[in-house]
Amino acid sequence: MTETAILPIPLSGQLINLCAALMLLLGFAMLAQRRILTLINLFMLQGGALFASTVIAAHSTGQHHLYWSAAITLLLKVIGLPWILHRLIRRLSVKWDVETLLNIPTTMLIGIVLVVISFNVAQPISQLSGTIMRATIGIALACTLLSFLMMITRSKAVPQVIAFLAMENSLFFAATSATYGMPMVVELGIALDVLVGMVILGVFFFQIREQFDSLDIRQMEKIKEE
Repeated sequence: MTETAILPIPLSGQLINLCAALMLLLGFAMLAQRRILTLINLFMLQGGALFASTVIAAHSTGQHHLYWSAAITLLLKVIGLPWILHRLIRRLSVKWDVETLLNIPTTMLIGIVLVVISFNVAQPISQLSGTIMRATIGIALACTLLSFLMMITRSKAVPQVIAFLAMENSLFFAATSATYGMPMVVELGIALDVLVGMVILGVFFFQIREQFDSLDIRQMEKIKEE
C-alpha cells in the first residue's frame, strides 16, 4: 500500500497565504468597524496586504508585469486614495461613527456564511487554475462578498464608497489569484477610472452636504418620498 507524498508549500506560497488571510481578517474588521477614520486605515492596510502578495507573486513566478500592478496598488490603494479620503472627511467635518442597518453580530454571522459559500464555490475553480495563488481564490471571493455586504449594510455615503473600493481590491486579488492579473492596459484603465471616480464622488459629497445638510442615505430617501 503506497502512501501519497504531501509536497511542502514553498515559502512564497506560505507568505501569499498569509497575505490572503490578512486580507480576509481586515475584511471582517472593516465589516465590524464603526469609526470612519479606522475604516479608512483598515482599507489602507488591506491595500498594503494586496501590494505585498502581488510583489511576492511577481518575485516567485517571474511575472514581471505584476511589479507594475504592485506599484499601481501602492500608489493608488495605499497612498493616494486613503490620503484623498482623509482630506475629504476633514473638509466635510465628518465626526460621526459609522451607522449600520443591521447590528454587528448579525452582520458578522452573515459574513461567516458568505465565507463558507465562497470556499465551496471557489473549490472547483481553484483546481482548474495553475497559478501559485490558486489556493487563495476562495479568500478573494470571500473578501469580495464581505465588501458587498458592508456596502449594503451602511447608511452613510462615505462608508459605502470605502466598501466599493475594498470590493475593487478583492476583485483585483481574485484576478491575480486566478490568472496572474489582467493585461497592463486594463489595469491602468481601471486605476484611472477609480481615481477619477473618487474625485467626482468627492465633489458630489460636497454638493449633497450643501443641499441636504447630511450624508445619511436614509434621510435623502425620506426627502425623495416627500
